[in-house]
Amino acid sequence: MKIKGLLRKLSVKNKMIGISVLANIIILVVNVVLMFGINNLSDRMDMVYKDNLFLEELMDSISDVHSNMTEYLNTKNSDVLSDYFRSEQELRDLMGQLDDDISSLSFTRMERNIKRMCAEYIDEVNMTIEYKRGRNVEKYRIRYENASRLYDYIESSIYSLNNEQFAENSGNYTKLLSAFRRFETISNLVLVLIIIGNIIVVTRLTLAVIRPLQNLTEKAGEVGRGNFDIPPLKVVNDDEVGVVTEAFNQMTVSIRDYIDRLRESSAEERRLRENELLMQTHLKEAQLKYLQAQINPHFLFNTLNAGAQLAMMEGADKTNGYIQHVANFFRYNVKKGSDIVTIREEVELIDNYIYILNVRFSGDIKYEKKLDESVLDTPMPSMILQPIIENCVNHGIREILGEGRIRLEVFRIDDIVCVSISDNGKGLSQEMINDILNGNLKRDPGSSGGGIALDNVIARLRLFTGESDPFSITSEGEGKGTRFDIYLDV
Repeated sequence: MKIKGLLRKLSVKNKMIGISVLANIIILVVNVVLMFGINNLSDRMDMVYKDNLFLEELMDSISDVHSNMTEYLNTKNSDVLSDYFRSEQELRDLMGQLDDDISSLSFTRMERNIKRMCAEYIDEVNMTIEYKRGRNVEKYRIRYENASRLYDYIESSIYSLNNEQFAENSGNYTKLLSAFRRFETISNLVLVLIIIGNIIVVTRLTLAVIRPLQNLTEKAGEVGRGNFDIPPLKVVNDDEVGVVTEAFNQMTVSIRDYIDRLRESSAEERRLRENELLMQTHLKEAQLKYLQAQINPHFLFNTLNAGAQLAMMEGADKTNGYIQHVANFFRYNVKKGSDIVTIREEVELIDNYIYILNVRFSGDIKYEKKLDESVLDTPMPSMILQPIIENCVNHGIREILGEGRIRLEVFRIDDIVCVSISDNGKGLSQEMINDILNGNLKRDPGSSGGGIALDNVIARLRLFTGESDPFSITSEGEGKGTRFDIYLDV
């Protein structure tokens, strides 16, 4: 009873922390004990075959010395002699680890004999090499035979010692493995018992915390299904769950009141929405009728073609050329008005447009272009360059005295293609540039232009490139012209 009373007063956070800490402490203690035992057995098992590995390493070192000696005797190569001295030093280092104490143990006696024979072998090999370098053929041959005979004795002795140690180590390993298996079985059994006991304790303590939440969840499910006519829940504990339960009871009452008010307002909102949809329908119908009343672009294009043919038949070459350029301009609008095109196609449209303007304005516009042919097939939205040219003409060079110049450049900067249009018009103030880039510039309602505004161009470029600044405008001030730059990915 005291434990239950204490649980009712504790907060949910403290209850869950206490359960978690208790479970983890039990598991941690058991794991530390088990891991200590396992590591102890593992260390003992790792030491079993250490002697056998050392003997194999010793034999490999002696073999390196012998092979390097033999190769030097055959070749007298200085590199081979360096390899010999290196392998000799490695052998001396390994010899230092052999036991040379006088003992009655057979393993110790065999190690002592191997160490002594290794020392004699190194002396014989060194003398053999010295006689070889002194070209004393008879003596180095005798020394070589002595060294080879010692090599065979050492190899045989190491093999015998290795076999005896392996036999003894195998027995020790079997005993350790058996002990390890027993310890593993006991460890697993202890872990299973601890886990089962831990689950029982944690489950009982958790249920005491979770049961009020389950009741709250069931009632919340009914509320979620639309049933708000439920009796208030009983507050069991004085913790966070109790606070939430009380708040839930108040919430259900508030929701019932809100639903009543919502039903009253939904009918009025529905009526207003129906009226709005009806107004939108009428607006769409009016827009459709307006579009149907406009001249069909295809009809206009065909009419211009017919006029061009008639002018050609009558010998009016300039008129024919003018009409052909106008027809090409309208054909681009008909075919490419909403497509993705290439820079090359946009430049061809500008060529036609400038030609038309020069006919209209008696050649007052000087048009220059410098194009990098390698990037002209880069994609871009259609009808981007023509509005910029139109802006240069209408708001730039038409308001100056003298010849107007427009320059079109297409070039590459690393992975960016830049399309630059510049004029020698009256220029723009920084305030107007900012208004254009931010879409704040208001067009004159009395102007006759019905073309595409620059804010439309900028918006489509941002949508196409996914960048916030694919377009820039620079001007040094009044009377110094304006430059428009478009940045596209290669």
